[in-house]
Amino acid sequence: QVQLVESGGGLVQTGGSLTLSCAASGRTLSRVDMGWFRQAPGKERELVASISRSGIGTYYADSVKGRFTISRDNAKNTVQLQMNNLKPEDTAIYYCAARVSLRLVSDPRYEYWGQGTQVTVSS
Repeated sequence: QVQLVESGGGLVQTGGSLTLSCAASGRTLSRVDMGWFRQAPGKERELVASISRSGIGTYYADSVKGRFTISRDNAKNTVQLQMNNLKPEDTAIYYCAARVSLRLVSDPRYEYWGQGTQVTVSS
């Protein structure tokens, strides 16, 4: 079992920045892949960014490439999503996710989920 708790969401103006954090417990973080998903009202949940358990492999959705950066600190059992140049279309609930199973870094199948944190970007 992996327990995940997100933090760092909030309201920001277009062009602003936010950093989301995810604290993991229950399993050594170095043994799990981590991802950030988002779900906007009326839309399906989408994989935004992910990072392999080693930290070497990363994946970004086309919509966030060059603006978002995912990172992890296995010693602190945390994963972060740095979001820059935010746009109104980034408004969504953001979820941290983890998986034990080995898959490609772009694979959207995850096993454990946080409760989500709201990000709202005003125009």
